[in-house]
Amino acid sequence: MAITKETAEPATPELSGLDEPEKLTHSAHSSTTGQVEPASAAAPTDQTPRSPDGNDVKGGTTAGSPQSNQPQHLTGVKLVVIVASVTMAVFLMLLDTSIVGTATPYITDEFHALQDIGWYAAAYQVASAPLQLLTGKIYQKFPLKWTFLGFFALFELGSVLCGAAQSSTMLVVGRAVAGMGSSGLFNGAMVILVASVPLHRRPPIMGMFMGISQLGVVCGPLIGGALTEYVSWRWCFYINLPVGGAFALFLMILHVPEQAPKPSFVSALPTLFRDLDLIGFSLMSPAAIMLLLALEYGSGTYPWNSSVVIGLFCGAGATCIVWLVWNWRRGDKALVPVSMARRRVVWSGAITQALMLAPMFMISYFLPIYFQAVKGVSPSKSGVYVLPNIMGQLLTAFLSGFMVQRTGYILPYVMFACATTAVGTGLLALLSPSTPTGEWVGFQLISGLGRGFGLQMCLLAVQTVLKPAEVPLAISLLMFTQFLTSSVFLVVGNAIFDVVLRAQLAAQAPAVDAQAVIDAGTTGFRAGVVGPADLAGVVLAYANSCKPVFALAAAAPAAAFFVAPFLGMVDVRKGKKAAPPKGDEKA
Repeated sequence: MAITKETAEPATPELSGLDEPEKLTHSAHSSTTGQVEPASAAAPTDQTPRSPDGNDVKGGTTAGSPQSNQPQHLTGVKLVVIVASVTMAVFLMLLDTSIVGTATPYITDEFHALQDIGWYAAAYQVASAPLQLLTGKIYQKFPLKWTFLGFFALFELGSVLCGAAQSSTMLVVGRAVAGMGSSGLFNGAMVILVASVPLHRRPPIMGMFMGISQLGVVCGPLIGGALTEYVSWRWCFYINLPVGGAFALFLMILHVPEQAPKPSFVSALPTLFRDLDLIGFSLMSPAAIMLLLALEYGSGTYPWNSSVVIGLFCGAGATCIVWLVWNWRRGDKALVPVSMARRRVVWSGAITQALMLAPMFMISYFLPIYFQAVKGVSPSKSGVYVLPNIMGQLLTAFLSGFMVQRTGYILPYVMFACATTAVGTGLLALLSPSTPTGEWVGFQLISGLGRGFGLQMCLLAVQTVLKPAEVPLAISLLMFTQFLTSSVFLVVGNAIFDVVLRAQLAAQAPAVDAQAVIDAGTTGFRAGVVGPADLAGVVLAYANSCKPVFALAAAAPAAAFFVAPFLGMVDVRKGKKAAPPKGDEKA
């Protein structure tokens, strides 16, 4: 019996009513269940690949493969290796941001350059921050794998320069090079995961990525303390080479799918200046640099009311205004596309994530100070004492991914994360010289558990709502906002700590030289600088100085709690917003 055309063709679901994110999600689901993807069954009407801005791509690649415009995702061993590789790269990058604090006393002892201490961290930040927004455009324009490996190679080069430094100046240059490389690592890792994993399977994998990689921030004092105490401060930087090199090699030999068409490098060159909005970048980067320099100088080198600091703040503000005007005039071709930035899920996600995660850097910096100065433990042991904070964050980062995959909705977990992080961090403000072990362990657990729930939520929200070509730009905006916010909170916290410590030393131990105590460091003041009669007063002064810092850290996620509802009820299972509030598209 003859078979008609209708019975020969497989039945496929209708996709005409779905928006673009839904089609991509359905395509990924069909490929995993064995169903035939409708878009591949029928001949497309237009085979011309297009770039993210809608222009024809000549000689470029299409999303997924040359034969199909449908997204191609990874499974099995390939997916595991890629996830592990990008996770370890970001872990090393975040470790590098916090490990240098432990190594600084040993570095200054060798180079005798006490005046350069601030630059060991500032050079990294100043080089990294301005490039973060530009990396979104770069990943949108060029192949994901090789762009990511390029940034990672630059980061590794900076680590080599730091480890082999023969002078303080060489170390500062190495930190700047590493900062430039780090600017594209987190954004690139996120975009690679988005390209490799379908949306409905992404939450648990994102949870593992965020949970493990973010451990770099809180593991810095632990690993750095052990390396500087038992090996050499140089291995705080050399450690990036063998570990990072191995995972970079794995990534190099594997295929990373592209979820949006990319032009070839040669065809992209004529319009590269315009497509990357380098004019906008040249306006934005000085504003970010001047802001970071003002914060760095004001926290130690110059008084806050000095002409240098005030001039830098004014210059940053004026340049930022000029950039905002330029960005608005450029519209969707700007460094930060206007229509994307006006979407509620983007701006609310950026603010919520920045405020919710600001305490992470403050806790990783000031909690070891409490343990070393107040409890009298060594730098390496203080790293062990912050393990409850690490383990709580790791546990809920994993758990939240599976919970979101099952329930679909993001907002409830964001609200819970903000509230719990605020409570746990606020409890740290109760720490005193007599606080028992059970309490400081419990306080850290609460703070870490809450923060772990929120690590990936805002990033998942923007991935769910935006088109694949917009995701690199949105992620770079969220990371840029988080970086600047964390820097501001850390500097303000340090300024508060310094002012309160001096006042507390005068009140609790009036017989000691306050400047000598501060210069001796958190552990050195016990070695002959402070006599037995004044030791209890100095310890109490340090404990009281940490209290307002932890209170400030708790205020950030408390504020995020009131911004988070603007994210709306995003459902990652459907790839769209469920019952979006009126006016969600724009502010």
